[in-house]
Amino acid sequence: MVYIHVKQIGDKKYYSLRISVRKGKEVITKDLCNLGNDISKINIKDLEKKYKKEIRKSYKTIKKFLETNHYYEEAKKLKLRESEYYTKEQLLNIEAVRLHFTKKFLKLNELTQKDFYENFLIKFAVNSTSIEGNTITLKEADRLLKEDIVPKNKTMREAYDLVNTKKVVNYLMEEKPKINLELIEKIHDMLMENIDNRKGYRNHEINILGQPFKPSPARYVKADVKLLLDWFEKNKKLNSLVLVSLFHHKFENIHPFSDGNGRTGRVLMNYMLNSFGYPSFVISKRFRKKYLDVMNKADKSLKNSLVNVDLKFYRDFLDFIYLEFKESYWDSFLV
Repeated sequence: MVYIHVKQIGDKKYYSLRISVRKGKEVITKDLCNLGNDISKINIKDLEKKYKKEIRKSYKTIKKFLETNHYYEEAKKLKLRESEYYTKEQLLNIEAVRLHFTKKFLKLNELTQKDFYENFLIKFAVNSTSIEGNTITLKEADRLLKEDIVPKNKTMREAYDLVNTKKVVNYLMEEKPKINLELIEKIHDMLMENIDNRKGYRNHEINILGQPFKPSPARYVKADVKLLLDWFEKNKKLNSLVLVSLFHHKFENIHPFSDGNGRTGRVLMNYMLNSFGYPSFVISKRFRKKYLDVMNKADKSLKNSLVNVDLKFYRDFLDFIYLEFKESYWDSFLV
């Protein structure tokens, strides 16, 4: 295995290209070359020309290391303020993502960007709907959304679930509508097309089996969403990822619709992030249980007020969202 080794000496980091080989029970490491202390000057294409055989299997890993660390160092120049919500390292990683997205990804050819977005959207649609029980796989979704081929032995409801997600996200990207009560209702109604005819904000009470939180009473649903939107506008000085994460949890706690609340909330969260200049991300279906657990823990913060933020209950939720945001981005948009 070939990788970039980092050695810290004082305030500086020194890099080397290192190879690790297992011989029996022993692991032998050897530096192939020194790379200096300026990560921005390390060019993987130059390394590949000289060490093509060694690098081939580790190319993507090395590429990710160089990109993430280069933009992490760039983020340091921003002199970010301390935050009670995220550590300095977390803030730097969040800004590294934004810098790569704006300085590199958005500078790509439009057709190349479109290809990346199309693949990302398939991953987002599969994971978001799978959290709610959809069983269509990534491979099946690829054929469905690119070739309009409905998977065998899957229901039309599941197929519409994915198709609707694609339509909604594309609508938001193209039209960039204002975020308000009407838009949230429209996002939900588009997501539920051909799936559930109960459109609009719910006018009945609901109980979520197996979940400890209590959704807003039906008569207060629209008022609570309006209250949440007002809170969102008043708190735009917060870190953008923090703000949309808190909004997402509070929105799910209201549970303003008869069905499709999670799907609506995740689409809305990404659209809000986009409005602040940050990329969309995927909450992986693999971590569904963790996602629900940290949401349930955060519910305790809202015991007395929908807009309350008690960090001792939100800490795990914010950490979870941070990790999903960071890992999702580098897995989806690494050029």
